[in-house]
Amino acid sequence: MVIGVGIVLIVLGLILVTGAVDLPTSWENHIASDTLGWILFAVGVLAILLGLVVNHQRSRVTSTHVEERRGYGEPRRETRYDDEGRI
Repeated sequence: MVIGVGIVLIVLGLILVTGAVDLPTSWENHIASDTLGWILFAVGVLAILLGLVVNHQRSRVTSTHVEERRGYGEPRRETRYDDEGRI
């Protein structure tokens, strides 16, 4: 999903940089479309790179299975007490 958002941001950034679509005049006084386009482009590239890194880390994670076995090793020693509570 992050990769898709990155692609959308890159496309929007390139549209603003090339001037294919102009911002409304009221926005143009406050926002430079070229600068906004380059910012969107850079954020899109960064989103794609981060998405790829996260996917790579997620695919490397392996699960560990722990199995407990009883009855192996040294046998347990029982402590025996006499009627008075002495060993």
